Formats: sequence, C-alpha cells, structure tokens
Amino acid sequence: MKDVLNVTFTDLTHEGKAVAKVDGYPLFVEGALPDETGEIEVTKLNKGYGFAKLIRLNKTVPERQDPPCPVYEECGGCQLQHMTYEGQLKMKYNQVRNVMDRIAKLPDVPVHPVLGMEEPWRYRNKAQVPVGLSGGRIVAGFYKKRSHDIIDMNECLIQHEESDDIIQKVKDICAANGVMPYDEKRHKGVLRHVMARIGWQTGEKMAVLITRTAELPNKEAIIKGIQDAVPGITSIVQNVNPDKTNVIFGNQTRTLWGEDVIYDTIGDVKFAISARSFYQVNPVQTEVMYGKALDYAELSGNETVIDAYCGIGSISLFLAKKAKKVYGVEIVPQAIEDAKKNAELNGITNAHFEAGKAEEVIPAWHKQGIRPDVIVVDPPRKGCDEALLQTILDMKPKKVVYVSCNPGTLARDLRTLEDGGYTTCEVQPVDMFPQTVHVEAVAVLTLTYVTPK
Repeated sequence: MKDVLNVTFTDLTHEGKAVAKVDGYPLFVEGALPDETGEIEVTKLNKGYGFAKLIRLNKTVPERQDPPCPVYEECGGCQLQHMTYEGQLKMKYNQVRNVMDRIAKLPDVPVHPVLGMEEPWRYRNKAQVPVGLSGGRIVAGFYKKRSHDIIDMNECLIQHEESDDIIQKVKDICAANGVMPYDEKRHKGVLRHVMARIGWQTGEKMAVLITRTAELPNKEAIIKGIQDAVPGITSIVQNVNPDKTNVIFGNQTRTLWGEDVIYDTIGDVKFAISARSFYQVNPVQTEVMYGKALDYAELSGNETVIDAYCGIGSISLFLAKKAKKVYGVEIVPQAIEDAKKNAELNGITNAHFEAGKAEEVIPAWHKQGIRPDVIVVDPPRKGCDEALLQTILDMKPKKVVYVSCNPGTLARDLRTLEDGGYTTCEVQPVDMFPQTVHVEAVAVLTLTYVTPK
C-alpha cells in the first residue's frame, strides 16, 4: 500500500499545480489551492521535486469553487476553473510579481493589479478541435490530459457559443455524408480537425475542415448541409494536411464556399482573417492590452516606431494611427502579406512591413539611417532573441514597450535591458486567458541618461 501524506499546500506553480513541501522537498499536486490541507499519494519522485495525487481535501479556502464545466477534471484545456476568478487574478499577479523580484531583480518596479474581464467566460473567437472515432461513432473535442484520447463535448465554456454550434454541426454533417475521422495511429481516415472562427464585432463566421486527403467525399452535400445548418455562415474552407504529424494545418488551403476571409475589428482597426491568420483569440482583452501598449508608447505624431514580431500588423496599425512612421518585421512571410493587406484595408500609409528575422532586419534598417524613438516587442513565449536585445541596446531608442505572453522570459529580458542602460518604469499584467494559468503583461522601459560629472 502506498504512503498517504497529510500536507498543507503553500503555493501554485505557473502551471497551476499546488505545491506541498515535505521536509523541504516540493511535491506538485493537481487540484489543490494555497492554504488548503489534504491527503496526497506520491506518484513520482525526481531528484529535486516530485509529483503526487490528491486523495482528499481536509480544509478548503474561500477561493475554491465547483468547476462549471462537466469535463474539467478530464480535459487539459483549462487549469483554474476550481478557483474563483478573483483568486485567479491574485494568483496571476503573484506570478508576475515573483518573476520581477526573483529573475529581473527589480523588487521596486511597480506591478499593477491584473486587468481582468467583466465576463471571464465564452471569450475565445477561435476553436479548433480534433476529430476521432470512439465506440463506433465520430467524436470531436479536446484531448484528455496527458493522452491522445478525445473527450466528446457539446460545448466549451471559454469558446464563443457559435463556435460550439459550428463544430458540432460540421461533425454531424460530415458523419452523415460518410466522411471518416482521422485515425492517427493508422494514418487513415479523412477529417482531422474542425475549426470555427467568429468575427467578434462583425458576427461573421468561418468553418474550416482540416483533412488528410485533398478529396472530400460528398463535398457538395457537406457544403449545402453547413449552409443550411449554420445561419449566416460567411466562409467554408478546407485545409489539407497529408502528413503524419501533430501539426494541425497543412500547406494547402482552399475556399469551398463564400469568402476567403472574415473581418473583425479591434478598436477602430479592421482586420481580414483567413483560416490560417494569427489573430488574437480574446478580442476584448486584446483591445485592453494594445491600449495599454499605446499609452506606454506616449506617441505625439512625430515618432518613428519599430514593431518587432509584428505578426499580421495588429499592434503596428494601432501605433501607426498615432505615430509618424511605423516599421514592422515578422519572420512569417504570410503574416507580412496579411499585415500589408490590413494596412491597405484601413487606409494606413505610414506603416512599412518586411519579412525576416527581427535581429537581422532591424540592424539593416539602422544602417539605412532609420532611428526609432520607440521599439515595441511582442515575442513568442521563448522571449526576445539575444541578438535583438543587443540591437535594441545598440540603437538606443528612448523607449521600449514590451508585450509579453510569458512572465518568466519577460523578466529575463528586462534584466538584460536594465543591464544595458534602460530603466523599467512599470508592468501591467492583462488576463487574456481566464480559467487558464496564462497571463500576459505590458512593460515600459526608458533609456537612462547618465549626466557626465
């Protein structure tokens, strides 16, 4: 019989696991919250830490709530539904504050309370779920934790309701028309994933069928079925991914019916969104976050701004409305094409976009005589490339605005910029993904001028 330990949980990891220490040895446990007590069973021991399973809770805290989602315990999509939203915001604030103290070594820099949502449910404008076969019937939903078994679900409480509706109807229509789901073990079958995109402000709807084969059986009947079943559908798209891979999209995309894109707006900027466009999934909080980045940039209309990692031009176009000139760089060529189209769509002529590595393109701009007053970075989770950070230090813009999706790498990069002559003024966390452990943050740094003695 395995040992059962009585413990007090003291903290939460950035993955949402509770921490219990036994003689100083940390054990990570799913489902508990700080200051709760309970019984756990150790499942795995490593050199510096271990994992345990929660057997029962003996004392709970006011931040605990019953998860409203019926498959929350099985599904890995959310990690914090057992915590009140107020508790989630506090946990996310602590996450940012801790890395600012521990990694950035900036205990005196203000970290503001997290900007949360009035309604922290049903906020995602894009849903993409795998399709499979279970018990002889087609199922569609997210994977169970630590497995490739699909949980069949009718709804996801963080997705737009119409996304749920589109996915279920596409799944049923494909099943009725003999389209077999993909079997990843045998690399057989047709339908791999179904994706739905919703224009938050426009109400436009896109359904995307990701298939293993270019041929879609009974294609016309499926198109007609989706048109009839989804009122107001704007676009029906097929993406073909013939490879044996966990990557969702393949290289071939074709519009089966309707428009190639749907449109949406964030603030007063309009965006064209294709099946494969990167577009922020929480448009309500994106406007909050971009607004904060714009506030921190303090543009008067005379500034030159560089937007590194510009994507489809999301932040660039907000900046361009207030700046003299904006230069955007992004490594994905298709994203740059989207950025140019979005600039044209909004009648913005003072934004220049270029495909390439930021750490290569920006120094080339510097050699051409481009002198930015502000550099905005919005890097992937791994943070800024070291060469880009050195480029920023070499170019010495008066201000750096750092938009981050990973507090740990944000703190690391702030330390580098601080050591190179910048001062971090403040950090504003933004909750883009309620019910999950993720938190975004916007930081602003100014160039420190040393007065000669």
